[in-house]
Amino acid sequence: MLRNLIFIALLFGAVFCHAQDNIPKKNVLNEQSVVRGEDGIVYPYNTWKKLMQTGKYGIKNRKTFTDSGEPEYLIYQLSTDQKSAYMDRIPKPRVSDSFREGDLFNGLRVTDMNGNKYDLRDSTGKVFVINFWFINCPPCKSEIPQLNELVAKYKDSKDVVFLAIALDEKYELKSFLKSTAFNYNIVDGGRYIANKYDVKGYPTHVVVDKKGYIAFSTLGLASNTIYWVEKSINESLK
Repeated sequence: MLRNLIFIALLFGAVFCHAQDNIPKKNVLNEQSVVRGEDGIVYPYNTWKKLMQTGKYGIKNRKTFTDSGEPEYLIYQLSTDQKSAYMDRIPKPRVSDSFREGDLFNGLRVTDMNGNKYDLRDSTGKVFVINFWFINCPPCKSEIPQLNELVAKYKDSKDVVFLAIALDEKYELKSFLKSTAFNYNIVDGGRYIANKYDVKGYPTHVVVDKKGYIAFSTLGLASNTIYWVEKSINESLK
């Protein structure tokens, strides 16, 4: 059955932002595709795109056509097994040029908005999950609910530390967080940190394993970004 899947990652690449101009860069093959839900209702592009970005849905050809002859597609919720197979088969998210997987992470010391200090210069036996982002980055904001779900999965683990390096200043973040909960440990005024690592786009994710090596990195938001972040965390915990 999975052979018939039309993987959304093949239709459009990861969405990401450049901090310099705040313009989201998108590569969309066809916004006019006719996508129906299991109830038969046609979903607007923005609706089915957001569903696909959760990693909980798949798309396949309905083998039906519109009156004008355009193919119609079905979006449907994936079972646990289908989700794993789906995520493993679509292309791995775009790797960040700033963080080479397998390299020793060039760490630093940071302090979050609440005054908590973190030392990433040495191997600490912890897995660090780092997110570079800023408030006016649409894909950065759209992935926050999924990132909060990820944090919740590891809330009982002292070996996993989530750090969000924000370009924004503390007063801007406090205002933003009044309406949007973000459960990472947020480091404000982090542009100098992004510049240190030559981060080229947002969001950028990095998973640093217990020995201080980069286990995973990615630029932008694809349908399987969070899946690979979680997968890399689990592999780093072994």
